[in-house]
Amino acid sequence: MSATTEAARRVLPASRRPRPRPRPQGAPPSPPDLTRRVVRALRHAAPAIYGYTCVRLFCLLVLSLWAHDQGHGVWPLLADGWDSDWYLGIAEQGYAPELGTAYDANNLAFFPLYPLLVRALSTLLPGSAASVGLLVAVVASLFAAWGIFAVGDRLHGRRVGVVLAVLWGALPVGLVQWMGYTESLFTAFAAWSLYACLTGRWVWAGTLASLAGLTRPTGVALAAAVSLGALFALRRGLSWRTVTGSLLAPLGWLSYVGWVGLRLGRWDGYFAVQELWHNSIDGGVETLRRFDDHLIEDSTPELFLILICVTLIASTLLYVRCALDRQPLVLLVFTGLLLAIVLGSGGVFFSRARFLLPGFPLLLPLAVALARTSLRRAAAWVAGVVLVAGYFGGYMLLVWPSAP
Repeated sequence: MSATTEAARRVLPASRRPRPRPRPQGAPPSPPDLTRRVVRALRHAAPAIYGYTCVRLFCLLVLSLWAHDQGHGVWPLLADGWDSDWYLGIAEQGYAPELGTAYDANNLAFFPLYPLLVRALSTLLPGSAASVGLLVAVVASLFAAWGIFAVGDRLHGRRVGVVLAVLWGALPVGLVQWMGYTESLFTAFAAWSLYACLTGRWVWAGTLASLAGLTRPTGVALAAAVSLGALFALRRGLSWRTVTGSLLAPLGWLSYVGWVGLRLGRWDGYFAVQELWHNSIDGGVETLRRFDDHLIEDSTPELFLILICVTLIASTLLYVRCALDRQPLVLLVFTGLLLAIVLGSGGVFFSRARFLLPGFPLLLPLAVALARTSLRRAAAWVAGVVLVAGYFGGYMLLVWPSAP
């Protein structure tokens, strides 16, 4: 500041001094303001992201020691096995041009955003497409943990947000979050979309929901939650942002389903593909039959299938608790529809715990309870959960003979 300006400030009364021009309401923040806000938010979330990363590193260490003992390499297990191989095939060769008749063979069942990211980044980054895909999943998981923390912090405070992110990382099938799969990317979009709903940023909510709809089939659950939440928000007054968010939310899912229909020359093309993958909605008949098989009839059931059954039952009970706690509507609609899709499916059973990974709001009652207990007791519970996650992560990839 020059001496002349400083002198003027001393002479002029406060009421006549020039004031900074205010930023117009609704205008985007300037780059320096935005950077400061992001840095401040990241510092606020740092304990959650750090705790989540420590959980995943511990589980990775357990897997590495277990794999080394069995003579396996860790990288192939994480980067290019099972569904990862399908996504890499799409990234490198594109989609099938026709429906065909072979079962479990048409890659149009897999949504496009993740393989498109892998293809695009593979041209910019060194290493194989599999390595790039794994990097995308790991980075997305950190953004997911941040978004999960943001939701918990918004509803119940910082401590609950930290515990919620750590619990999500310590789920029994949480190792998938650091594999070449789409769960981490989808959860990142879902968490930040739901946070945008809770803070009234409906355009952002709809945009992120649309991206989630290009990532996984269950994006339809998030799209419905955002659109319904936006419509309820309209009761407080008409807003173009709210209307825009509600219209944007389903666009991603509808775009891909519509594109598959055009590619195959039939309006139900995507659903025909799902039929070839034995995926259909039967209202829960297959789920109940599996419960009967694995929990009652089979005297020596496979441990991983028992885990799936327990996960589905626990998730249902937790949803009831979430409803009794009167969680915000968008959270209840999202997790409710996600549960309905997973429980009502007549398709593959052994991947259903993985399909529920994005349903992190189901963990909120547990996070609240742990945050309210003593630090020593909470630490003991979390340590036990992390040990279970470490064991099942290794079991899922080294003992269980099928896809996670």
